[in-house]
Amino acid sequence: MINLLKKLFGIGSSVDFATLIKDGALIIDVRSPSEYKQDHIKGSKNIPLNELTNHISKIKKDTPIITCCASGMRSASAKGILKSNNFTAVYNGGGWLNLQNKIYKP
Repeated sequence: MINLLKKLFGIGSSVDFATLIKDGALIIDVRSPSEYKQDHIKGSKNIPLNELTNHISKIKKDTPIITCCASGMRSASAKGILKSNNFTAVYNGGGWLNLQNKIYKP
């Protein structure tokens, strides 16, 4: 069941998020501005999910993108929106705190 959920939401341990970041990936945090202000991954860009389609033209299609949110639900939707707009290197990072721990491993 967990593997099915990971597959549906595009979350998997096969993605090396730290390397993607080192190679210039952009983290898009799709939580609300108030959620983002409480805490977020340094260097991430806050584009709330309900505003993502309005910002598509401002995002470079040749840059790898990692989406994140609070739990992985909105970031999965964001990944789908970006993929449907011809972005090819899009990864669902899931919850921002979990993603942060994967990027900045001790």
